[in-house]
Amino acid sequence: MLRGLNHLTLAVAELERSLGFYEGLLGFRLRARWPRGAYLSQGPLWLCLAVGPVTAREDYTHLAFDVAAADFEPLCARLRAAGVVEWQPNASEGESLYLLDPDGHRLELHVGDLESRLAAWRADPRRLADPGLELFD
Repeated sequence: MLRGLNHLTLAVAELERSLGFYEGLLGFRLRARWPRGAYLSQGPLWLCLAVGPVTAREDYTHLAFDVAAADFEPLCARLRAAGVVEWQPNASEGESLYLLDPDGHRLELHVGDLESRLAAWRADPRRLADPGLELFD
């Protein structure tokens, strides 16, 4: 039986550049490092950076990281000042910043969780009028 997400592994072209981003800008903690990779953590999240070929995705696949409401604006300001590229504006419930990492991986910084998203949908008459929507408790 699955218990949850164990870790994320991202292919990166340049380890130093990616460490600067994930450790320096996003605040991940470096836990281990070797010539072609590194392990980092942020709360219970385990992130592996593995040097290798990076394939760009053009679909909506992305990684969303949880951000406390009080930390959201200062973090966004720091990232924007560092020149991060934003790949789409936020159009969903909760505050979000959609950005690219140095290798073009699509990331989202999000305030909220699944319960807040579903509550927003339940409170939106337009969403509830969608004949294709099914909400489960």
